[in-house]
Amino acid sequence: MTERTSGTMARASKGPIAPPPRLNGVMATVADTVASWPGVVATAHWDLYDSLRVDGIDFYVGEDELGHIHLDGSIHLATNPSLGKSLIAEGLAERFPYARGWVQRRIEGQDTATAIGLFKRNYQRFVLTA
Repeated sequence: MTERTSGTMARASKGPIAPPPRLNGVMATVADTVASWPGVVATAHWDLYDSLRVDGIDFYVGEDELGHIHLDGSIHLATNPSLGKSLIAEGLAERFPYARGWVQRRIEGQDTATAIGLFKRNYQRFVLTA
């Protein structure tokens, strides 16, 4: 298990565990790629303010959240502090204002490789510590 990022919740605490929605375009490519990695589980991401509304896809490695994609095209990654600082310093992500250790980025146009790369760098924390 990796160092849990501040503000992450266990899968079961976020709402019913349900299959993820089908996304389109760039978001589908990113979601399908991340969900295909060994040990990654993709589930519905529930709206924080409306527990009956699906708002994207959560990705977990065991009980640790890797991050999620919102239906509006934003990604939020549950990084550890050092990775988060690196991604921000490199201009690849922005600080997530609502929780420490999280970063965010919008998937714009054909930004598939960058979005997958962000998830991959965060995923490597799990793989390298296993």
